[in-house]
Amino acid sequence: RFDRRVVVGRPDVQGREAILRVHTKKIPLGDNVNLSVLARGTPGLAGADLANLVNEAALNAARQNRKVVMMLDFELAKDKILMGAERKSMVMSDAEKKNTAYHEAGHALVAAVLPNADPLHKVSIIPRGMALGVTMQLPIDDKHSYNRDYLQAEIAILMAGRIAEEKYMHQMTTGAGNDIERATELARNMVTRWGLSDRLGPQTYSEESGEVFLGRSVTQHKQVSDVTAHVIDEEVRRVIDSNYQRAYKIIQTNMDKLQAMSEALIKYETIDEEQIKDIMEGRVPRPPRDWDDTPTATPRPPTAEKPAPPLVNPAGQH
Repeated sequence: RFDRRVVVGRPDVQGREAILRVHTKKIPLGDNVNLSVLARGTPGLAGADLANLVNEAALNAARQNRKVVMMLDFELAKDKILMGAERKSMVMSDAEKKNTAYHEAGHALVAAVLPNADPLHKVSIIPRGMALGVTMQLPIDDKHSYNRDYLQAEIAILMAGRIAEEKYMHQMTTGAGNDIERATELARNMVTRWGLSDRLGPQTYSEESGEVFLGRSVTQHKQVSDVTAHVIDEEVRRVIDSNYQRAYKIIQTNMDKLQAMSEALIKYETIDEEQIKDIMEGRVPRPPRDWDDTPTATPRPPTAEKPAPPLVNPAGQH
């Protein structure tokens, strides 16, 4: 029937925890596994995604010949689902690795400073999917709507990678292409769809569009005049430029922290919220939980004695 629409929304944090309990019912879990923490750290995932998360975690444990699934296995599985699979076969030159480290450190620094941004979860320069590096943020609570300050913070964060490249590597690369595209789309939606421009007011200016088979006309109807289209372009430019300058000032005044963060990324390849907090507070970042700096040491196995730290830093954020 075409006159009835049933909307199946994504589960909230309580629903995700209940789904995880169902899928982990027959899987032996380690003492440090906290499903409520996992539920808070997986916003936006549907039931099938959570089932895949549990399955990937069990496969990780099986590869390590463990009888129980530990929190580390869920962390690795979550990274794969949210950030993409690691491309371990991809070899990056030292120059490209350094450029990626500064790029991601720029995202992370601005995210950590801006109060309206989501908390940082992890920053990595390990190639995943189509990306050379990833800066991952996780909201503390499920979000159903976004205010103007949050959206402007996101644009500033997206611009920060390009700024860091230009300032420290004295060059601009195509790596910022997706960031610029997303920032432009956000700014244009703020102006034309969401009524978040004081100059244009609460009115929709987007072009009418639709597919022919849905009963819409083949042609599109222009809803804005040439003068209004010019004003829209000016407003989009203003939103992007103002947040670009905000990100530039943050990087300019925190050069030591950006340098320390990029060096930590080059050394460890992946840093988490604890290490980012160390850097932002002026301390030397601690080694990752499964990494040892001594030449003869082997990677530390995950321990069941110590409970895993929370996935989301409640105090800060990308």
